[in-house]
Amino acid sequence: MQPRWKKGKLISTRLILNDSRMNPDLEIDLKGLNCPLPILRTKKTLATLDSGKLLQVLATDPGTPTDFAQFCQQTGHELISTEQVDNYWKFLIRRK
Repeated sequence: MQPRWKKGKLISTRLILNDSRMNPDLEIDLKGLNCPLPILRTKKTLATLDSGKLLQVLATDPGTPTDFAQFCQQTGHELISTEQVDNYWKFLIRRK
């Protein structure tokens, strides 16, 4: 599912995953970090993964949905899902 935009603002990228093949290979908890640290730590972590591997990122920065959508679009990684869970965001990213 590709991110949906309206007037330059991210409005939806939510996707519910029920497929057991979508289990992340690695998870990083970036809750409490503010911009630009979630993107920088994610970029560094993705560099350690092989192509096609899945990274799950947990973050609380309210700007991360837009930041991660733009980051993936610019770098070629696939943003598979963005989901708000309680007081944090959960992202699933496939490394290019």
